[in-house]
Amino acid sequence: MQLLEMAGISKRYPGVVALDDVSLGVAPGEIVALIGENGAGKSTLMKILGGVTLRDAGAIRVKGEAVEISSPLEASRLGIEFIHQELSVLDNLDVGANIFLRREPTFGGPLKLIDRRRLYAEADAQLRRVGLEMSSCAPLKGLSLAQQQQVEIARALSAGARLLIMDEPTSSLTLSETRRLLEIIRELKSQGVSVIYISHHLDEVEEIADRVVVLRDGRNAGALDRNEANRDRMVRMMVGRELKEIYVEHDATAVERDWFRVEGLRTQKYPQHAVSFSAGKGEVLGIAGLVGAGRSELARAIFGVDEAALPVGTRITLDGRQLKINSPRDAIAEGIFLAPEDRRVAGLVLDFNIRQNITLPGLRHYADAGLINTKREAVKAGEMVRTIGVKTPSAELRSGNLSGGNQQKVVLAKWLALEPKVLILDEPTRGIDVGAKAEIYALIRDLAARGVAILVISSEMEEVLGISDRIAVMHEGRITGVLDRPQFSEEAVMRLATGWVAATAMTNENCHMENGK
Repeated sequence: MQLLEMAGISKRYPGVVALDDVSLGVAPGEIVALIGENGAGKSTLMKILGGVTLRDAGAIRVKGEAVEISSPLEASRLGIEFIHQELSVLDNLDVGANIFLRREPTFGGPLKLIDRRRLYAEADAQLRRVGLEMSSCAPLKGLSLAQQQQVEIARALSAGARLLIMDEPTSSLTLSETRRLLEIIRELKSQGVSVIYISHHLDEVEEIADRVVVLRDGRNAGALDRNEANRDRMVRMMVGRELKEIYVEHDATAVERDWFRVEGLRTQKYPQHAVSFSAGKGEVLGIAGLVGAGRSELARAIFGVDEAALPVGTRITLDGRQLKINSPRDAIAEGIFLAPEDRRVAGLVLDFNIRQNITLPGLRHYADAGLINTKREAVKAGEMVRTIGVKTPSAELRSGNLSGGNQQKVVLAKWLALEPKVLILDEPTRGIDVGAKAEIYALIRDLAARGVAILVISSEMEEVLGISDRIAVMHEGRITGVLDRPQFSEEAVMRLATGWVAATAMTNENCHMENGK
């Protein structure tokens, strides 16, 4: 008997068919990967299963019995628990309090006094179940992101979860943390817990899934058993075509070298190291490194986000002219823009519609006597939506309702509308499917061909090797080397990312290092 059966599920919104006759089944102790492009309907299907959204048609059965899931509480009562991409733990509480939040064991009859001894004893047992060797009395704020995720899994298990829905669970984890999470999932499977695993990392899907279910354009595109699931077949089913060349070739000989230069930059995180590098006009410079290497801090400093990020001694030049950047306003005035790593927190105002987000950085261009001309905004927003290929029925749609790939396109659109000279992209394809990635890579190449200097910070090795003309590699706040395309390899990048400094890299005229001297 199936643990879960979803049959003929349909959901429509004004102007959009989100789901059309979709079916999904999960057996006890089975790991089912749910994949598809952004906007394929995965999130809507899971919101229906989690009681967040009501379906228009179809049936849901749990252990053979028809159920109506009208709220997240009802889903939890049925043993269905979510592990969201954005964790919902509270860092002002300890681990045990997080695990039993709103379900604390009590004593004293009507007094309902919290039984702390029982709470922490049971919390400790759940922590051991997910392989987290620590006391549940420990404050949550001292835990790493991966450990906080384990706490959230322990919380779901303590609530009696029989089915875990994991949405992009490794998007913010290191490679070793990802490996540990996959081990935990296998252990849960051996305990009879089922998992719906949603991820754009197809290598993880290939490794962990017993079965792969593919959605495309709100419909079932097919399913693959474990021995059938490989990257090529999954991509073909997701996008309806083969992506033989996801990365666009580029003629780097047309690049105008040293057009954008940064010299002697010290970030707040690594003030002991001064970083210097250059990017050419029309060049894509990849910035690689392990988590914590200082890549995002470098981007924020250049853009003027961090207070006092550009101390005395820093020199930034663009086309031979020295710039003074003390704030994002200064950077924007010079045509230097940053698309941040967390688009939902720092890249977009989710409650604004697409038009408002696109025009927000340059509102003065759409104002007459201090009043916003919404017709002028609408014209520019419509133009950018068409140019970037945002999938939406209207530029008036709330940005928070867009898929991750389309949200990222809106972030890019708002800067492209201001005609950038230098564009810094921090993890531009995080949480984005392979089809949307191909579109963003093509967009990056198109911008480079127009003469924009582009800095791409990426933790995906394949991406940084595929999109870059050169790669600057960082380790603990320093640039340990710059690789030209003939030198590209995973081994070369990883050597530099772990602190190995090649003599040839040290003499590269575009890479200078000062170790606090």
